[in-house]
Amino acid sequence: MERFNELKELVNSLEADFEKFYDKENNAAGTRVRKGMQDLKNLAQEIRVEVQDKKNA
Repeated sequence: MERFNELKELVNSLEADFEKFYDKENNAAGTRVRKGMQDLKNLAQEIRVEVQDKKNA
């Protein structure tokens, strides 16, 4: 569950930048959103591997 909490915290931390990018058209916020989404993708992949390893153990 710790990994799930990490995932939720990462998503929540991106909320302000999403609002700045989409509502206020702040391009710098868009860059932060893209980086955050890449981090989210990497974390999701790590969780997938962890779940698969635990399932096969």
